[in-house]
Amino acid sequence: MGKRTPSIALLVTAALTVAGCGGGATPNAGETATAPLDADSVSGGITVLTNRTDLVQDGTMKKYAAEFNKTYPKVKVKFEAITDYEGEVKIRMNTENYGDVLLIPGAVAKGDYPKFFAPLGTAASMRAKYLFTDKTDVDGKIYGIGTFGTANGLVYNKALWKKAGITDWPTTSRQFLADLRTVKDRTGATPYYTNFKDGWPLSSPWTNSVGSVSCDSKASDKLAEMDDPWSKGTDLNALDTLLHDIVHEKLSEKDPTTTNWESSKTLLAKGEIGSMMLGSWAVNQMRAAAEQAGRSPDDIGFMPVPAQTVGQFCATLVSDYQQAVNIHSEHKEAARAWIDWFTEKSGYSAKEGAVSVLRSAKLPETLKEYVDNDVKMVERSELKTAEVNAIDDASEIGLNKQDYRQKLVDVARGAQGGSLQDYFDELNRRWSEARQTAGS
Repeated sequence: MGKRTPSIALLVTAALTVAGCGGGATPNAGETATAPLDADSVSGGITVLTNRTDLVQDGTMKKYAAEFNKTYPKVKVKFEAITDYEGEVKIRMNTENYGDVLLIPGAVAKGDYPKFFAPLGTAASMRAKYLFTDKTDVDGKIYGIGTFGTANGLVYNKALWKKAGITDWPTTSRQFLADLRTVKDRTGATPYYTNFKDGWPLSSPWTNSVGSVSCDSKASDKLAEMDDPWSKGTDLNALDTLLHDIVHEKLSEKDPTTTNWESSKTLLAKGEIGSMMLGSWAVNQMRAAAEQAGRSPDDIGFMPVPAQTVGQFCATLVSDYQQAVNIHSEHKEAARAWIDWFTEKSGYSAKEGAVSVLRSAKLPETLKEYVDNDVKMVERSELKTAEVNAIDDASEIGLNKQDYRQKLVDVARGAQGGSLQDYFDELNRRWSEARQTAGS
């Protein structure tokens, strides 16, 4: 059965210190969404905004609410599933009507959190219990609790790689490329799939891996202090060079403009695709696709980014959306009760195969291979997220958007002119210039 799964607290290299990021006093800013002491005294109707339209449509969220009501019978929970979550909620936040509980949209500046969300507690009191508290820490107060965490790496079809004669994880980018070539030559499958058309698989999964190459929890924070984050030796250089070389060496799909995320899950499950850079949250989805295709879910594996530090693989551990309480909610205590219950009692993260934000929780079965092979989990610091985002916005690069890596893919396949180094020089110039106006 492999090694005994340790708790997250034993595996995670946590960020060291927590610092505030601005944001002045606002009306009701001091009104904390306090964790209730007496469940019977908590009452009121709350609306929970969610991006999980699938879980609302299939009744899963309704079942969670029913379980919640066994502890909090006087709270009525209503769910509002939103397909274009980022776009719609950003607009609704111009009013006071954006639910009682919501996932913090990426468009909201960290320093503005006190204007929109009720504080949930102090950083000092919450950091010992929860992962990722620095992501919503503003002036020593926490404004959101993560839904779950995800480790980064590559979802791959183990049966396909074994058919190609590959049983060990590659430890370098060159070895990974050689393995992809072997998969292509010996099986005829597409070794790597970019999901270029959907876009998002080229953004966050790759950017979230910053820190995996260097095994540095503060690698993302350091971008705020760098003029040339794509220079040789940096995580971004290593990751984007790897993506470029995969495409340039024709180890990805023939026409990236025709990719499809939903169908790619079935293709990987059936062994027609070899691998994709994704978060560990995707493992269960791929295993479900394998079962639906009549294949074994055990064929689906998860490997770390092909890089080692002092002979050890590392994987960044990053937070998914953060749950927050609307500062204008009339039922803040009930809203906080939902967040606490959903985080600690619902079993949601385990069912999703994701990492619980509770430090005391065990890692999910989806990361068993990481545990058995001593992959070091590195909790990515978010202390300087506000500064990094400001520079990123001013540079118009979009580290967490699809455009810049879509251009990278186009350069690699010859659809746009220029070389990889030309593109890195351009990115470094834009980043450096943006730091002069938006950065430190």
